[in-house]
Amino acid sequence: AYGNMVHHVLGIDAILADGTHQFFGEFERGDGRPGAMQIGSQRVRELITRLYEIGHAAQDAMQRHWPRILRRVGGYNLDILATLNNRQSIADRPYWAHIAEPGSLNFAHLLVGSEGTLAVSRRLHLHLSPLPRARVLGVVNFPSFQQAMQYTAEIVRLGPTAVELVDRTMIDLALANPAFRPVIERALLNSETQAILLVEFAGESRDQQLAALARLGVCMGDLGLPGSVVEMPDERAQKMLWEVRKAGLNLMMSMKGDGKPISFIEDCAVPLEHLAEYTAELTACFERHGTQGTWYAHASVGTLHVRPILDLRRGESVKMRAIAEEASALVRRFKGAFSGEHGDGLVRTEWVGWQFGPDLTRAFEAIKDAFDPTGLLNPGKIVRGSKMDDESLFRVAPATTPPLAFSPSLDWSAWNVRSDPSIPRDQLPAAAARTGGRVDGTVLLSPPGTGDDPTLGFAKAVEMCNNNGHCRKFDAGTMCPSFRVTRDEQHLTRGRANTLRQALDGHLGHDAMTSDRMAQTMSLCVSCKACRRECPTGVDMAKMKVEFRQQWTQRHGLSVRDRLFAYLPRYAGSVSRIALLATALIRMRNQVTPLARLTERWLGLSAQTPLPTWSTRTFSGSQTAMTRANADLATAPNTQVTQVTQVILWADTFNNHFDPEILADARTVLEATGCVVQVSKPASEGRPLCCGRTFLSAGLVAEARAEAARTLRALAPALNAGAVVVGLEPSCLLTLRDEFLVHRWEQEGDGDGLQLLAQKLASVAFLFEEWLVKRQRTDPLALKALPQTRALVHGHCHQKAFGAFDAVLEVLRLIPNLQVEPITSSCCGMAGGFGYEKEHAD
Repeated sequence: AYGNMVHHVLGIDAILADGTHQFFGEFERGDGRPGAMQIGSQRVRELITRLYEIGHAAQDAMQRHWPRILRRVGGYNLDILATLNNRQSIADRPYWAHIAEPGSLNFAHLLVGSEGTLAVSRRLHLHLSPLPRARVLGVVNFPSFQQAMQYTAEIVRLGPTAVELVDRTMIDLALANPAFRPVIERALLNSETQAILLVEFAGESRDQQLAALARLGVCMGDLGLPGSVVEMPDERAQKMLWEVRKAGLNLMMSMKGDGKPISFIEDCAVPLEHLAEYTAELTACFERHGTQGTWYAHASVGTLHVRPILDLRRGESVKMRAIAEEASALVRRFKGAFSGEHGDGLVRTEWVGWQFGPDLTRAFEAIKDAFDPTGLLNPGKIVRGSKMDDESLFRVAPATTPPLAFSPSLDWSAWNVRSDPSIPRDQLPAAAARTGGRVDGTVLLSPPGTGDDPTLGFAKAVEMCNNNGHCRKFDAGTMCPSFRVTRDEQHLTRGRANTLRQALDGHLGHDAMTSDRMAQTMSLCVSCKACRRECPTGVDMAKMKVEFRQQWTQRHGLSVRDRLFAYLPRYAGSVSRIALLATALIRMRNQVTPLARLTERWLGLSAQTPLPTWSTRTFSGSQTAMTRANADLATAPNTQVTQVTQVILWADTFNNHFDPEILADARTVLEATGCVVQVSKPASEGRPLCCGRTFLSAGLVAEARAEAARTLRALAPALNAGAVVVGLEPSCLLTLRDEFLVHRWEQEGDGDGLQLLAQKLASVAFLFEEWLVKRQRTDPLALKALPQTRALVHGHCHQKAFGAFDAVLEVLRLIPNLQVEPITSSCCGMAGGFGYEKEHAD
């Protein structure tokens, strides 16, 4: 709909390699038009003269070899220098189509797509297009990938503004991502869909776009696929699905195993009429080389992002070159472009000469020399490049020391697998059943723990960070809160992952995991878990920090402050018995500045942050917590209860000892919904049950595992009887759904039994708000109306990380007259003990 970037650049304020400042734009023809390019110096005059000479000499070669396809970004835009009356035949879309008078010449267009090799762009002058007022989306479901390719041209004839492909690999990976699963499920008609095309219609009139959407359904019926379109006229649904599509690359990179989708023929473009044949032959090429490719993106312009799955660390760069050579022959045969969108760079520069021929390659080199005679700017790109398989240029250099000996404390076996991309898609289910493996996208993975990672999967989990930098965002979401403040790459999910990777590879020395530098790198990770959900490849830095803390604690021990935080569940009951005295002392400390400073000096507790005060009575020890039958629903006379459920109310350490009235209120609400409520309690007399979260934060994994095992054994009878567990504190309750599943239970005796119990508990553990939403669907809540009230809600980071924050908003919006608005900010900064530590106060 809008063409390429070059079609919308009016001019560029640039700096040449010798420091000359020059505005490049529409060339002055002597009529004094405003905004036209003026010759500022003898240097620029000589440059323009030389460019005319190059363009004139290359005209015949351009007529013979120039790709006649919209998506062509290889080489330089030399075609702007062609004879004006010939330019219409050289490109399907002449550069002046939107932005200038026919017959004009704009030298800025020579800089667009030059990848920093000709000049430094200081300012762009852009032509803007108004955003369309109305958008609708049709998601066309196809039973095969090949049909999607075959019918793309027919769909494009309907005049959509976009037609984007999502293949089965990307569908499966999106389904495995908790943030994207509900979105992609709404776009699918059934589990047999092998590819979808996202077809957008946009314009001024909503009625016209809805009519176009209806025509899409008719068109698909005529093509033999009636009922294959999922209509999405709602803007919010469209936006959410486009977010999945935009995350396509990162979803592809979330594959487990050694092989990864590698970019080297990623954006070849072919004319639309050849798209189906091109993709079929390239797929056959992958099969001949024992792999397969992942496909997505811009079907409407014949540019599909395809990445063959290879492991370049195991010598498969030879296979990479063989595939590239076959792909290039296909592109040449179909009169396409080897670089259709992302430019040439290191990987595709050597193919410029192949695509354009020797005469145009010499012309490109002459352009480079005219702008940058000393070769200062971004050398080796577009002209005079290296070989694409030059292993000396690969990102990961060999380590000078052996890999670090590292034994993780948590179970990372899910990442310690081998991948086999050679098995055709239709044979994957049988292969998975035969080997005990599983299918990830279109690749067979061996069973967990069968890989060759000496760190038992931890290093492979770290390598899931592919440096895409999504954690550097400052807009929606939570990730990465410390980077949002510091703007320092070290304090970023990606920075931490790269540091861990370097440490495990042996680049940082034998003591890397317990060094002060590693401690500094991990210190500002607040374990918010946002990366677990928001990182497209699912890098869980909170769990990785547990491994670091475990190593650090083993070597350096615990400070007094660490012990205060870690062992809180163990001593909380004893302090509760002297709660009046403890509370008096804490209040004195909070109010008397010298005392606050003293605790900061002695214990490292920030003087700026008040400590919480203890309740004189715990919830688990009070009369209201005793088990009782739910015989009276008089508190909710309008509620028609159809289903009675046994609920174990999880009395976490923090609510139990600091805010027990919240637990009491939760019990009242749960009983009003028809639940029989019991309170979590140990199998025999003793201290309350604990999730182990405080021990995990301190790196005391064995202590956390012991608490978890104690919890599972105590809850086993209720779980086996069909009870659900409902909790209030997200960091505690969600530990039951997360870390409980990755403890190495074999060290607690009955490993298999505990693992099964952990899985059962994870499936029935709900946050309070999640349970009410689930309950509301069968037994609608009758809630008392408030006076007109506005509520701003700040979500807990772990609620957001596990997709539970929407449930908070949904439940609150059930209250009549309550206007609920989320506070769209990142982490609050408290983060367990983090907010009390003096070094983190700022």
